[in-house]
Amino acid sequence: MKFNTLIFFLFSFLFAQAQNPLSIPPALTGTTFNLTVQSGSQMFFPGSSTPTYGINGVWMAPTIIVNKNDSITLNVINNLNVKTTMHWHGLHVAAMNDGGPHQLINPASTWSPSFKVRNQAGTFWYHPHGANQTEQQVGKGLAGLLIVKDNDEASLNLPRTYGIDDFPLILQSKAFDVLNQIAIATDMDTTLFVNGTLNPFLNPPAQVVRFRLLNASSLRSFNFGFSNNQTFYQIATDGGMLDSSIALTRLLLSPGERAEILVNFSGMQSQTVFLKSYASELPLGIYGADSVGAGADTIPEYADNFLNGTDFNLLQLNIVAPTTSPVTAVISSLIPYIPYATASATNYRTIVMDTIRLLPIDPPNRAEGPFALNDETFDMDSINETVYLNTTEIWTLINKTLIAHPFHIHDVQFNITEKSGLPPSPSENGWKDVVLVMPGDSVKFITKFTDFADPMTPYMYHCHLLHHEDDGMMGSFVVLDTNSVGFSENLFQSYVKVYPNPSVSGKINISLKNNLNNNLEVEVTSLLGQVFLKQKLKTINDSAIVDISGLQTGTYIIKIKTDSLAYTTKLICQ
Repeated sequence: MKFNTLIFFLFSFLFAQAQNPLSIPPALTGTTFNLTVQSGSQMFFPGSSTPTYGINGVWMAPTIIVNKNDSITLNVINNLNVKTTMHWHGLHVAAMNDGGPHQLINPASTWSPSFKVRNQAGTFWYHPHGANQTEQQVGKGLAGLLIVKDNDEASLNLPRTYGIDDFPLILQSKAFDVLNQIAIATDMDTTLFVNGTLNPFLNPPAQVVRFRLLNASSLRSFNFGFSNNQTFYQIATDGGMLDSSIALTRLLLSPGERAEILVNFSGMQSQTVFLKSYASELPLGIYGADSVGAGADTIPEYADNFLNGTDFNLLQLNIVAPTTSPVTAVISSLIPYIPYATASATNYRTIVMDTIRLLPIDPPNRAEGPFALNDETFDMDSINETVYLNTTEIWTLINKTLIAHPFHIHDVQFNITEKSGLPPSPSENGWKDVVLVMPGDSVKFITKFTDFADPMTPYMYHCHLLHHEDDGMMGSFVVLDTNSVGFSENLFQSYVKVYPNPSVSGKINISLKNNLNNNLEVEVTSLLGQVFLKQKLKTINDSAIVDISGLQTGTYIIKIKTDSLAYTTKLICQ
């Protein structure tokens, strides 16, 4: 790194040490929410203005608070001059309401999903998710909490007065360029924010308080703990309450993960402690640890980032007098939950995280990428997996790279059953929608696909390192209902077969089912998208022959599609 650039980052870091009161996002309640996505600017550093995005303001987003079983409408009004999306991360909603890349909101347009809140009490969040702009738009401020309440949680003696003894904490590390603009696709995320506040302080009361932790960073994992090393108690994971509180001194959260913790500050009035990240204790391979990769396969700027592998403060806590009706004890029993039984699984899938070679002369960096899932990068027109309504499945995630990837799946919550053959840690029990998969490790989880089926609109699964997601480390799946009237899988996997594959004869056969003969097109491209063959598919008795003799030896992508549906797979020519 150039010397003057390093000096800039150090200056920015030192300036950020000025004390600032923690911003508490405004809370929105009710059943209809108007969310205006807009641009603006903030003065983070002296002498320059930084362009930002916000919702109902110019920076960050309000907290949405809803009740289980409420029917709600969210009017997302896009006042940006670029497209956006809005994903309700962790919520169990129909695919058309999910806010993935297939639900783009054009400038000067409004998207208004309406749905019943089906999740139990928990801490969720919302953020853009599409058009290869997730990292940029989240980094510029589009991230907010979504809190679900229910009767079971309300029956417990817990802190729940928002902003008084129940605090939202959205943790982010960001990178800035030499013009003090928020930067993406860089590993110099040296500036730390909580709720959009630089170097914040908070005055919590001397009693039991609740922190709702969200790691909304693009890359960095946080290893939470307190400067006095006091014990705190985890009471919830991504998808809601645990069955009992867990005593901890450290809690690792990767990007996208949430947790709720209780901290007992009773008897500590006038003391100051810090919420910290103990990155020096992170296992190697996690972004934020002392090192990632090995040999030549490393991240170029990683060693220049002074936060990596060091312990640093996130939030100063100046403890003040207790409130008039304080919670003074941490309860042990919470909400009983029944995990899915592994014996009930009827289908099994494997997702392999690995690098992908885009150019023969440019081998991939196993720490930096490019990365793919099952050797495929995201394609808006492709469906990678087809699942069936009301089925229980076990997914195995295998990480063949040299960096840890947080895996997130839309639509459902899951139970982790194994991490490298061992049970998960207590802090990873309960309901989850993000799991960190370490280099060389494997993870198994079990889940069930209920309530929603849509053959046309997919859900996503992806790495939640936002730069990886934007670069294509993402797949899609549809949920199909075999009992629906007129059910057909259209062009999805089991209705299309391409053979022989690998092909050695210069020709391939395509067989179809369900009379899928009309208005079909076949397209063959390189892995980079260069089109080598594109023609109408002429079928006889549900089959067709395609001449590929003009293709050289190598790996291609073949797509059979109609105007609205597509089946895609790899084609190997030998």
